[in-house]
This record gives sequence, C-alpha cells and structure tokens, in this order.
Amino acid sequence: MMMTPTQAQTYCTTLTKKSGSNFYYSFLFLPKARRDAMYTVYAFCKEVDNAVDEPPPGSHPEEELARWRQELAATYSGTPTFPVTISLAQHVRALSIPQAYFEELIKGVEMDLTTKRYATFDQLSLYCYRVASVVGLICLHVFGTTSPRAQDYAVNLGMAFQLTNILRDLGNDAECGRVYLPQEDLARFGYREEDLLHRRYQPEFTELMKFEVERAKDFYAKAARALDSLPREERRALTVAEIMRGVYGRILQRIEESGFRVLGDRVSLSSSHRLAVAAGVWLRSRLPASTP
Repeated sequence: MMMTPTQAQTYCTTLTKKSGSNFYYSFLFLPKARRDAMYTVYAFCKEVDNAVDEPPPGSHPEEELARWRQELAATYSGTPTFPVTISLAQHVRALSIPQAYFEELIKGVEMDLTTKRYATFDQLSLYCYRVASVVGLICLHVFGTTSPRAQDYAVNLGMAFQLTNILRDLGNDAECGRVYLPQEDLARFGYREEDLLHRRYQPEFTELMKFEVERAKDFYAKAARALDSLPREERRALTVAEIMRGVYGRILQRIEESGFRVLGDRVSLSSSHRLAVAAGVWLRSRLPASTP
C-alpha cells in the first residue's frame, strides 16, 4: 500500500534526522513548510547516493539509478510511488523546482560509476557542479530567492562544500578506489597515487593539500562576495545556507589545523559545535542593519 503524502514526509524527516548530516542543524532554523521541503530534498539526495554506494542486495547501481530516473519522471507527472518522491511531488509543485536540477544530480551520482579519476580540475568541476552546486540551486527554491546573484552564490558555495568533502574524505575514498583530486595536481606537486593509497604523509602531500585548501577557500570567498551583493532581504533568506557555510568552513579550518591529517580519522565537528555555529549565524542574521 502506497504512503500518503503525510506519511511520506514523516519518512523523509526521520531519514534526515538519523543521518547525522552536517546540514541537519541548519534546517532547524527554517519555518516548518520549508523545513519539510529541505528534509525531503535531503532524503532524495541521500537515497540516490545510496543507489550507487549501497544498492539493495541482488541489484546493480545502474539499475537502481534507472529506477530513480523513472521515478523522478513520475514525480513530475503526478504518479510517484517511492516514499521520498511522494513527498517530493508536493514540494516541487509548491516551490516550482525544475526537474532538470534533479536530473543533473542523478548524472553526477552516475559519474561515480564510470569515473574513478579526474585528469583536470575542469573535469572535476563538472562532477562538483552536478552533485553539489545543483543541490544549492534546488535549495534556492526552498529558501525563496532565485535571482541570478543568488544562483551565483549557490553554485560557488556548492563547489566549496564538495571540495571540502573531497579533502575530508581523501583517505576513505582512496581506499574505495576513488581519487577525486585532479591527476594534474598530484603531478604538479610530485605526490604519487601510490603514496595516497598507502596513507603516506610527505612534504609533497602537505604542499598539495595547501593548494587544494586555498582553492576551496577561493570558492567560499566567491560565494561571500555574491552574498554581499544581494539586498538584505535576500541575504536573510539565505541564512540557512550561511549556517552550512559556517559549518563547512569550520571543517576546512580543522583540516588545516590538523596539519592536513586526513588520511586516517575523519575530521568532523561535534553536534554541540555545529549547533553553536548555526545559532551564531542565525542570531547575526537577525541583528538590525548597521547604519553609516
């Protein structure tokens, strides 16, 4: 028996809460209707990602992604059957979220099946855009601002988040056979993939990581400049995204402070730290505008 939209929303909310995601604490600062939409968008992203990383027993990732493509089409035609898409159908209609964004996201996840190495940063950029920047563009519809400058903000922030993820998960991804850092960067700094797979910290690795961290910081800075160019009300609408920027920016800072020790234990923030970052950003967003 298919779920009702209310049951489907509960499914998405529960999935998001159980995930322990860095994003969860930022969602708490949204009004309920928008918070529900974010829980559902997150659940969609999580389940599509799991189709590749943790496919059901006896199935193949390619088949699972094909099912999700069919289900996405059904979502927009009004005939969804999965719990996540039953909930998603309500939100994409209410918020006018383009189907093309979700299609791009699936293409990005699919790249993990076909591409284990990226020769250049340009090639990696397409992957980052599809799995992260596009999610930011979806979120703009939830937040209620989709101006060109807000889109510029979302695209750059998505790039920054994904580059931070790549640096944080470098060791674990290599263990799974995936090296996201561009091959041109490894060659430039003389750090061999063999050294990465054996988790070797060397001066070449340190220089490589300094370069990659600065690249991520550059995208955070581009997002900040785009935000500063927006009217105050648009900036306030993006408070939740700014909470995410605070959390992920702190993770990048932790990576630096650790001396780039990312090939072992995963760099993370405690729940209390994430909540403190979220509360600080939210409170600052509510302060009266300063006057000259």
